[in-house]
Amino acid sequence: MVAASTTALISVTLRIWRQAGPSQPGRFVEYPAKDLNPNMSFLELLDVVNDVLEAKGEDPVAFAHDCREGICGTCSLVIDGKPHGPHRGVASCQTYLRSFENGAVITVEPYRADPFPVIKDLISDRSSFDKIQQAGGFISVRTGSACDANAIPVSKENADLAMDAAACIGCGACVAACKNASAMLFVAAKVSQLSLLPQGQPERDSRVLSMVSRMDELGFGNCTNQYECSAACPKQISHDFIARLNRDYLKASVRTSFSPKSVNTSGGA
Repeated sequence: MVAASTTALISVTLRIWRQAGPSQPGRFVEYPAKDLNPNMSFLELLDVVNDVLEAKGEDPVAFAHDCREGICGTCSLVIDGKPHGPHRGVASCQTYLRSFENGAVITVEPYRADPFPVIKDLISDRSSFDKIQQAGGFISVRTGSACDANAIPVSKENADLAMDAAACIGCGACVAACKNASAMLFVAAKVSQLSLLPQGQPERDSRVLSMVSRMDELGFGNCTNQYECSAACPKQISHDFIARLNRDYLKASVRTSFSPKSVNTSGGA
């Protein structure tokens, strides 16, 4: 005989940002959610609210999601003023209702940054990250077969750092947490994961210059070393990578300025 569950149900009120489109005005709307299992994830909570809205014939809340396992970074929400919610090292989909008190009023909104315009409700357009990645986040060298790649010596320290940087899922929490909407932690991770490895050396200078330039063109702010970015990162990527990015950028700028290609050969001043 299976014992009955003794899990105490809780009720909350969601204060959700509703916005019909990018050019439409938005506002917060409150939705009560009653008798909920505290072990459900935050996205499951939004599913419950949407089921009720659809049953009433109302427009459900638009929010982005995919893996629901903290891997893809799609579920980017600001919960009670914090990207991904109250806990460190987890994405929105890994935040559970038990993290909130019974009767709590929970404010949910999209990321607030000019480079991340709101598409609808809780969905932000984060394609600017893709544009930064496309500016230089690749390698053109042929790596050969697996055994050839494994024959290239890489120190454990660099291998570990490269893996730490590669953990970035591009969710944008660093931008949402930063008062300047800086993307430096994202760019630093994407630059470092390649610059630390032998395969990333041929384009090392052009990569960092191109990606930083594209970041600036897209309207991201400057880094003022407040470190909200690393505190909000669901993968806990260290802000030390920003210092590494700055060093790479400075070296690349100096090397490029003295390279033969940059010398004026037209005979002008």
